[in-house]
Amino acid sequence: MIKRLTNIGPGVLVTAAFIGPGTVTACTLAGANYGFALLWALLFATIATIVLQEMSARLGTISGKGLGAVLHQSLETSPWRWPLTVLIILALFGGNAAYEAGNLAGAALGIEAITSHNTMIFKASVLVLSVFAAIILFAGSYRQIEKFLIGLVLIMGLAFVLTFFAVKPALSPMLSGLFVPKIPDGSLLTVIALIGTTVVPYNLFLHASAAKNRWQGERDLASARADTVLSIGLGGIIAILVASTAAASIFAQGLSVTNAADMAVQFEPLFGSFSKYLLGVGLFAAGLSSTITAPLATSYALSEILNISDQRRVLVSRIISLSILVIGAVLSLTGIKPIQLIILAQFANGLLLPVMAGFLIYALNQRQLLGKYTNGWAANLAGCCVLVLTAGLGLRLIARSLGAI
Repeated sequence: MIKRLTNIGPGVLVTAAFIGPGTVTACTLAGANYGFALLWALLFATIATIVLQEMSARLGTISGKGLGAVLHQSLETSPWRWPLTVLIILALFGGNAAYEAGNLAGAALGIEAITSHNTMIFKASVLVLSVFAAIILFAGSYRQIEKFLIGLVLIMGLAFVLTFFAVKPALSPMLSGLFVPKIPDGSLLTVIALIGTTVVPYNLFLHASAAKNRWQGERDLASARADTVLSIGLGGIIAILVASTAAASIFAQGLSVTNAADMAVQFEPLFGSFSKYLLGVGLFAAGLSSTITAPLATSYALSEILNISDQRRVLVSRIISLSILVIGAVLSLTGIKPIQLIILAQFANGLLLPVMAGFLIYALNQRQLLGKYTNGWAANLAGCCVLVLTAGLGLRLIARSLGAI
């Protein structure tokens, strides 16, 4: 086990990507509004993410190709090649730019929660964070970025673990919420949000590309799988701790909260200023880690889909990463309400996730690509179950974004 922990790697990129401010806020609202009742949705979302990301890691490890490269190869002979390619590129670019805006705003709110609620501090924080993220992305190698994100995930986990134990939630209702599915009145949209913020389509590209850079062939497959389960399992635990902390404090006290920054402030009368600092650090780490992974994932995916040559890939990847970072910073500084940015990201997520999950399952059944490591019946069954749910989720999110329901 110690060897597995010291060898942890690409899966942390996925954890850092999905545990962003949106997830922290969704988990906070779930716990604050419904207590422990929706913890089962987080458990399901974690398992679903492990199922899909294991496929991505296996694809990169065994085939030596990213999901974007496999997608490009599959579309080469299709008459719909360019319309589909343009659609996927626009969805990835637009969706990730929206996510980036939320990530930067969330990390800045973490700083604002620790200092004071001041517009100038918020804007200055966004600019400083953007420059800091750009330096990391441009100057750091893949392994340096990976190590940096491992550190942020550990800080984030520690912040929420300490807060969780400070609150001391009752174990019996917590276990009931984890293993007995319930959908209280008015909670369906929250259930959808909890699953939708965890199972993220760009992570499928990110993980396959990172895995092929870290793992090579059959001998590394066990390590890649262990890394996936440990890293994403850690992310799932953090999400469950956030929701449980809100349930044991805000819900139990009958208080209200609109976002994670408000939760940090409202914890202060109960546990002193220490809770404010813990939650501020956690929100900052969640935002900054996702701020780095969203541009990184976009550059991986688009470089592979466009089949950029090795000689030009570094330059093109940096241009794509910087573009996502700049657009995200501009959006977060325009005064657009965070909920509007989240709806935009949900629209792209709902449009793309079922398509990417379906293509991933298709790719994992190609024997010429993976040989004996194609999906078995159990993996296909699990993947199809996730696909059906994410397709329903996507349709629901699209309808909601368009105001149809």
